Amino acid sequence: MRLHRNLTFAVIDSIRDIFNEGVYADKAVEKALKRDKRWGARDRKFVAETIYDIVRWNRLYSEIAEVKTPYDRDNIWRLFSVWCILRGIALPDWNQIGDVPERRIKGRFAELSKTRKYRESIPDWMDEMCSKELGEEVWTKEIAALNVQASVILRTNTLNITRGALQKKLRAENVLTEFVPNHPDALILPERANVFKTEAFHAGYFEVQDASSQLVAAYLDVKPGMKVIDTCAGAGGKTLHLSALMENKGQIIAMDIYESKLRKLKVRAKRNKAHNIDMRVIDSTKPIKKLQGKADRVLIDAPCSGLGVIRRNPDSKWKLQPEFIENIKKIQQDVLQQYSTMVKPGGKMVYATCSVLPSENQEQVNHFLTSDAGKDFTFVSDKKVLAHISGFDGFYMALLERK
Repeated sequence: MRLHRNLTFAVIDSIRDIFNEGVYADKAVEKALKRDKRWGARDRKFVAETIYDIVRWNRLYSEIAEVKTPYDRDNIWRLFSVWCILRGIALPDWNQIGDVPERRIKGRFAELSKTRKYRESIPDWMDEMCSKELGEEVWTKEIAALNVQASVILRTNTLNITRGALQKKLRAENVLTEFVPNHPDALILPERANVFKTEAFHAGYFEVQDASSQLVAAYLDVKPGMKVIDTCAGAGGKTLHLSALMENKGQIIAMDIYESKLRKLKVRAKRNKAHNIDMRVIDSTKPIKKLQGKADRVLIDAPCSGLGVIRRNPDSKWKLQPEFIENIKKIQQDVLQQYSTMVKPGGKMVYATCSVLPSENQEQVNHFLTSDAGKDFTFVSDKKVLAHISGFDGFYMALLERK
């Protein structure tokens, strides 16, 4: 593989933005890919995957390179040189690349790889907390799986097309897909492709959504004609799935504290031809009080640490802090206490997170069930999805029923 200056400089600048300026990795990649319209698919792939690689393995590479954040430009070139050596890529004779001790880099890599926190490139606090909650054996397998690049998974929008017909349409556009067992609407791409440019996407035939995430809406057990509330709807991936499961019949109330996210949902709903969705901003306690005891189904896709989706957001390993997780647990319980009041007697509620920590999942549900607000609910079932078992994102969902 031959390195090209303009592509490499895009990577170097992006690493600086992510680690020194606090830019999210996906935004940095998005910006980098707009630098040169002449870049082909292979160039774009190199830029995106190299940025994510250096972010994902940052602790390991920085230990080998003996550099610390904030990085100056020479530090970033040293990180890049380590990446090249470990990938077997010949280093070019550029001014920015000094003498690179190849044998020392490989030796250091072998030595550090014996220790999990270096091998899997995670902060000390995260390694300690997760091994304590999940156990050494499970956490060792889980973090290894969470460091594997995530596949591109599509969810068929069954309002407009069947999964088989979608597969044929995508094949006609040179996008090959395969069915995913036990996920009735999912298609996986064996090779990455820019699916957002396809006619099938613009026609509202699919959304990009991980296979584990696709389990959540189905777990809520919705039926056409119901009144369903998605309390933390965000940009609405699960809301749109609920609409398809309800065959566009009944009413879905998509709620969120951020109006900007609901605006994105509005655009997506229009493309999906999902007409049974109303949007409401939670700007006070009034919207919740108005809906007390009114919903057949309530989905609480709670804010969480996101530890189950670090394959997609590897920079969250460096942006997450233990204080944030402690704070988010308080918010999770608060959300459960408040939003559960909207379930009517005989109705059902799903509490879900994209975390693998029991303290954000089972323990939150157990705590809720022993509280005043939870005494009217019975536990029906739950599902723990671990990346090393499923091959997809880590998720949790619990189904509760109101007496």
